[in-house]
Amino acid sequence: MRTDHLIRTFVEFYEERGHRRITGSTLLPPPGDSVLFTTSGMHPLIPYLEGRPHPLGKRLVNVQRCLRTTDLDEVGDATHLTVFEMLGTWSLGDYGGPVSLDWGYELLTEGLGIDPGLLHATAFAGDDRTDPDTASVELWQRLGVPVELTVEDNWWSNGPVGPCGPDSEFFLWSGDGPPQSTPTRDDRWVEVWNHVTMTHRRLDDGSLVPLPQRNVDTGLGLERLASLLQGRSSVFECDVFDPWRRLVPALWTLDEPSLRLVCDHLRSVVVLLGDGVRPASTGQGYVLRRLLRRVLTVLWRKDPSRSLGDLPEDLVRHTVDHFRQGIRPGDVLRMLREEEHRFRRLLERGQHILTRPRFQGPLTEEDFHYLHDTHGLPRDLITSLREE
Repeated sequence: MRTDHLIRTFVEFYEERGHRRITGSTLLPPPGDSVLFTTSGMHPLIPYLEGRPHPLGKRLVNVQRCLRTTDLDEVGDATHLTVFEMLGTWSLGDYGGPVSLDWGYELLTEGLGIDPGLLHATAFAGDDRTDPDTASVELWQRLGVPVELTVEDNWWSNGPVGPCGPDSEFFLWSGDGPPQSTPTRDDRWVEVWNHVTMTHRRLDDGSLVPLPQRNVDTGLGLERLASLLQGRSSVFECDVFDPWRRLVPALWTLDEPSLRLVCDHLRSVVVLLGDGVRPASTGQGYVLRRLLRRVLTVLWRKDPSRSLGDLPEDLVRHTVDHFRQGIRPGDVLRMLREEEHRFRRLLERGQHILTRPRFQGPLTEEDFHYLHDTHGLPRDLITSLREE
């Protein structure tokens, strides 16, 4: 099942159950928000989760693009991306967690054809402040899905303060042969869908107070589920990456981890540019610049003559079209070339700086911090330059 079909099936399923589709926002949060980027589908909905009436009602569904830098070092494994899409549903003081899980099970097994025997669930076991999520456990038992109880893994919160509550998660078996063990003991169980029953708000002092209404917030990673439904071994092999995996290796010979990083980061940079972010030394622009320089560091490690100017315009257009952005591919390529030229000049200066007597021996942490903060040289690039 292709991702566009998966999106359509998901949205129509919930529209048939009274949900109104809301327009997924850009990666940029509203003005005044404390975070740099939208990290989940629920982020733009926090005021409504805390009690403000939503103009479209109590049942919502959407597709939200997200960016997370907290998982940056994990990008390249089978499940993590920097920019990804989240399929989400919300009950704003309407139905409860068991209804949400029941519908989710119906969609996965009947709507998407997943074998129920390949599913496992987790639920909140309770702690010294909150009771166990017995309602979810009873639902799983009625459906015949094995459920594992955890504490920290099944308590969801929006950062140190804000809405929080117990969650119950769908896991799908990705291994060969019959399922084994449980999600916390075998990483072949892949988390695909999180259902949070938001019951409390965590205050600055860590205490919990009840929310004025009980909500349900769910998030399903589009690329992660698509790769499993398509029988692929990683998110980098699902259909949204087909053009990248076809065209990038034709440009540059890369090992698999490097290919994944280059495809992920370049795709993320294209989306950031499409949402209006521009390279800068701070804030959102610095994240874009950091992603792009990680790409160039990987490319130039083997061959300094490689250039982002060689990227086919059709590759950029595919990503811009997928994310429904209005930026022209030619403008994206122009900005990539400009930033590449700026980084190349930085490298030339860095090579000169590293010839100084201070940097001839083993480098200390203080040296790495100085080279990064004063001259903008990342650690992996410094290491690469010293190996030449």
